[in-house]
Amino acid sequence: MGPVSCNITVFGAGAWGTALAQALSTAHAVKLWGRDRRHLDEIARTRENRRYLPDIRLDNALALEADFTAAARGADLHLVVTPLSGLRDTARRLREQSPGTPLLWACKGFEAGSGLLPHEVAAAELGGDAPCGVLTGPSFAAEVARGLPAAITLAASDAAFAHHWVNVLHQPRLRLYANTDLVGCEIGGAVKNVMAIAAGVSDGMGFGLNARAALITRGLAEIARLAEALGGRSETLMGLAGMGDLILTCTGDLSRNRRVGLALAEGKSLGDILRELGHVAEGVSTAREVVRQARRHGVEMPICEAIDALLHHGLSARSAVEQLLARDPRHE
Repeated sequence: MGPVSCNITVFGAGAWGTALAQALSTAHAVKLWGRDRRHLDEIARTRENRRYLPDIRLDNALALEADFTAAARGADLHLVVTPLSGLRDTARRLREQSPGTPLLWACKGFEAGSGLLPHEVAAAELGGDAPCGVLTGPSFAAEVARGLPAAITLAASDAAFAHHWVNVLHQPRLRLYANTDLVGCEIGGAVKNVMAIAAGVSDGMGFGLNARAALITRGLAEIARLAEALGGRSETLMGLAGMGDLILTCTGDLSRNRRVGLALAEGKSLGDILRELGHVAEGVSTAREVVRQARRHGVEMPICEAIDALLHHGLSARSAVEQLLARDPRHE
């Protein structure tokens, strides 16, 4: 027997929220909520999210809803795909509107200020026993929206919850894999964005493919060290949520964080880069929080420290790379 169709509301009409809503609408009744009514009206009129996902026609079955209460009502599953800064408020509103409805999020990073991972933010708002989990892994929004094949992870502390929603949401071209290591999956999804900025800087300065491979490999080691220090499992980082997401984000031209690194290598200011980008690049805020976490837990993360210094403490792109190249030799 195939997956059962259900009612899903996606909260967040950015690129990734729109892409997931589009992909899931082929098998489920999906609503897409966004906070900007005029933006949703434009999407409804053109059947295209020109602001965040241009040139991709959206399925006529995909419903659009600007009213939060109406969007939350009657859903079998809530899927939050806002930037991480919006997860807390959205989870709180959903708890008030429809307590007990299963929740998934696709936010990545550490919450600014608190340093909390997304599942910790969700637990603070919903309670520790709420039915919830994360969607993460190597997936560019434009490709998923076009129906190109992708494989991602659904992680939850409750194995039965993870397996149930994997079976419900799994599709031939959007394959889902269950995992119970929330910490490892979320660390992988957060820190890979910082590494993508580093890879963009290296590529932009013409250091070549060998240097990029070294950055990715040593970056994965940094991610695994932090994940283990926070209670994650090292084997998680060898899978989709770790290595898979890291490779894609560090090498793909669709990566916003890699584009930040490329522009930094050109000597552009961070403010100008972010204005030109027009999207959130989570690695920019995540770098600061990753370094704080690393120092708090005594974890060595030289690549993340160099990128944090480049982004937030006035270090030049060339100096950041030279700082990494000048490190003493050691065992791998």
